[in-house]
Amino acid sequence: MSQPQPQSTAQPQSGPQPPPGGQPKSSRGEATRELILTTALRLFREQGYEATTMRAVAKEAGVSVGNAYYYFASKEHLIEGFYSALLAQHTETGRAAIAGERDLTARLRLSTRSYIELVMPYHEFAAGFLATAADPRSPLSPFSAESSPVREAEIAFAAELVRGSDAKIPAALRDDLPELLWLYLMGVILYWVHDRSEGAERTFALIDRTAPLIVKLVNLARLPGTKGVLADVLDLIHSFRP
Repeated sequence: MSQPQPQSTAQPQSGPQPPPGGQPKSSRGEATRELILTTALRLFREQGYEATTMRAVAKEAGVSVGNAYYYFASKEHLIEGFYSALLAQHTETGRAAIAGERDLTARLRLSTRSYIELVMPYHEFAAGFLATAADPRSPLSPFSAESSPVREAEIAFAAELVRGSDAKIPAALRDDLPELLWLYLMGVILYWVHDRSEGAERTFALIDRTAPLIVKLVNLARLPGTKGVLADVLDLIHSFRP
């Protein structure tokens, strides 16, 4: 399975896509941007997120500090670039994982596992930027305006996950289910960040056990008498959206 790999050399690699804003206007600009991003990811893994500075990234990549800031407004925006790269790869690997599978439980389980497999190489520095991401004012927050393109794309992929299944989704839940599945993914990622089991085996076990439960809850929403409760739950979620 394809995984985003930080590079230990100063040669640009293909993979990460430009984030919204500050789009490079040439292939050379794209290559420079990719070089800065892959260098930053390597330093995050080697030195930790907090210890890595934009100046250190620029020096290691062989570019000026000003050039580094031209492509990434801050260290946090480097992680936004990382998010964008993961999104592109998760869309590819997630679709491959669920190809030909119609059962919603299996599709949810396989797709979620494919995401965790992608981020496994970055486990050691994930906790470093989690503290920053927890700040609602940070661009790293999954609920921030800066994160909206990645967030909306992941929700769109969750909608694709549901549409390709043979599950009968209650009409009252149909529009909200993709976002709820994205929130589920965020919860799994949070658990993974703190998981110190070998090969994140506890995280994968969590996915295997919770995916069937989520689909059972979806099916329960089809039963007579649950419409009012479902409406109350959805109203609560809508009321507390950031």
